[in-house]
Amino acid sequence: MPDITVRIGQQTATKVLSSSAGSGGTLGGLSDVDLTNVANGAVLVYNTTTSKFEATNTLTPTNTKNLDVNGGSF
Repeated sequence: MPDITVRIGQQTATKVLSSSAGSGGTLGGLSDVDLTNVANGAVLVYNTTTSKFEATNTLTPTNTKNLDVNGGSF
């Protein structure tokens, strides 16, 4: 399969396509993912205390309530 060049903002990267079949899995099957609280619209957020990605609908779980999201330039 050919490589595909992708561009995000000013960054160029090469995406290598894989043709492996039947080697799928699930996110919940990974040892560092906790989907206990998964619900529609949930995102995975890394928790340094548990060293796992956790499903949450709240992006600012502390009292700080500050969240910086850098989506790049378009």
